[in-house]
Amino acid sequence: MNHHDVIILGAGASGLWAALTAAKRGRKVLVVDHARKAGRKILIAGGGKCNFTNIDLSAVNYHCKNKHFSKSALARFTPWHMVEYLSLHNIPWEEREHSQLFCTRSAADITEALYNDCLEQNVRFLFSEQITDVQKNDELFDVTLTNSSHYAPSLIVALGGSAWPQAGATDAGYKIARKFGHKIVPTFPALVPLVMPSNWQLKNLSGIALPVSIQCNKKQFTENMLFTHKGISGPVVLQISGHWKKGDAITIDFLPHASLEDILNDAGSKPLLKTVLNRQFPERLAAALVPAELGEKQIAQLSKQDMHKLNSCIHAFEIVPSGTEGMKKAEATGGGINTENISSKTMESKLCSGLYFTGEVLDVLGDLGGFNLHWAWASGNAAGEAV
Repeated sequence: MNHHDVIILGAGASGLWAALTAAKRGRKVLVVDHARKAGRKILIAGGGKCNFTNIDLSAVNYHCKNKHFSKSALARFTPWHMVEYLSLHNIPWEEREHSQLFCTRSAADITEALYNDCLEQNVRFLFSEQITDVQKNDELFDVTLTNSSHYAPSLIVALGGSAWPQAGATDAGYKIARKFGHKIVPTFPALVPLVMPSNWQLKNLSGIALPVSIQCNKKQFTENMLFTHKGISGPVVLQISGHWKKGDAITIDFLPHASLEDILNDAGSKPLLKTVLNRQFPERLAAALVPAELGEKQIAQLSKQDMHKLNSCIHAFEIVPSGTEGMKKAEATGGGINTENISSKTMESKLCSGLYFTGEVLDVLGDLGGFNLHWAWASGNAAGEAV
């Protein structure tokens, strides 16, 4: 009972897909997880609707020290493979903005389909189990759990990253990787709200949302931004957070789809500046963005120096965030196991034969919009085809 062809640590997205793929190839598979059931993070992804992939997907949506690493797995497992899987199980889905695909009913539809398919393929699951040790003796991996030990020639580590610890995320995958000689790219919370200094100019605007463009480290995204009690959030902030590092400034364009100068020219010479700006922004934001003395001027009274200052305030507002809201609020983990010693085709370790790593535990970070879940499916598929 304790000897298997493949042991998979982690019953998340990549672990489940790897298990199903390997089992379909006739492998005897054991999946171990410390949670009480499979796919806990899948269930809460996409607000419970599971943004399971993105039609407009390519390697440029992934960030890794080796920018080519994700290409092979993604080429062999496309968004249409997931669409086909959902269609075969009569799971309704819908396309939303930015080519994102979501379950129409619930993320539970995907989790239950994967879990039940695994059971039909005789995959064995052990839940509520703690991993106390992992060794390799001769050609077999020895995985010691709280109450039992299990053996297999192939081991897939699909334990995820550190984001969402409240959903059971830990650093166990990194510890196992280090044990077998792999280096870890320092991890950080990604796809996460940014915290601003307590005295920043735009505090007390919580609840205001609007489309903006944000730049940082040569990356730029345009989407909705939300002011929070601690700073800023929303899709555009989550996107840029993956490229922000402590001490970096971000630059916000509050009118990404228009020119302030054109707006003022169209308004004529008589209106007060604040009157014109209140048509473009919520009044509280307009008042916070622009000095009061400028707001009281008529358009015709604005000098070149005034216009320069206005453009800086509205099209190039610069601020250095004090930090992020951390792993508890992060949707993904940046960094992870360095891919330099991982096969991009099979996800197998180059340092230890039979050892594989999949999903978020690797140094592969996807953009917001279904890209990280797709990486879980694709990397799990690559390992499942190889073990």
